Amino acid sequence: MFKRGFKSWCERYAAEKRLELDLKSSDPLDPRLLASNLGILVWGPEDVPGLNKESLEILLRNDGKSISDWSAVTIDIEKTKLVILNSSHSHGRQSSDLMHELAHIILDHKSHAADSSAEGVLLLSAYDKDLEDEADWLSSCLLLPRDALVSIMYKKMDLAEAAKLFLVSLPMLRYRMSMTGVARQFT
Repeated sequence: MFKRGFKSWCERYAAEKRLELDLKSSDPLDPRLLASNLGILVWGPEDVPGLNKESLEILLRNDGKSISDWSAVTIDIEKTKLVILNSSHSHGRQSSDLMHELAHIILDHKSHAADSSAEGVLLLSAYDKDLEDEADWLSSCLLLPRDALVSIMYKKMDLAEAAKLFLVSLPMLRYRMSMTGVARQFT
């Protein structure tokens, strides 16, 4: 699935970034802090100049069947990268979405062009599955590196509290515990 050594590289990168930001390898890493460190702007739809109230309401509607099911989008504006997050989602979801977008940027995945239909609807194309899988793995390592998972288990932290501390959802924390083998290590 991944190139040889990719998972190890992701863990090293997560540790190096924490060190660069004066954090311990087991400390939480706020995705917004990482975005700032990488020179990437982060906005919500409400920050987009000229976006009218009706469009904003449509973008942020959370009824399970509308356009608000979108998570995040990365836009290149000249030499600046801008990530727009769906601010109607939970903090844990926004954290994961932002880190996922940052992972695509860190991995130098080329963003696909955006286009608009004749009706003015924004059309975005997705990354292929391999690139999405890479971004998923790196983003989860950045949010919850193995050192952090071991620390959580060693300290016998309540998993719901640990998820809040690390700005992730409880399912994301459990997924990482399982995928890294840390859950088995402490049973």
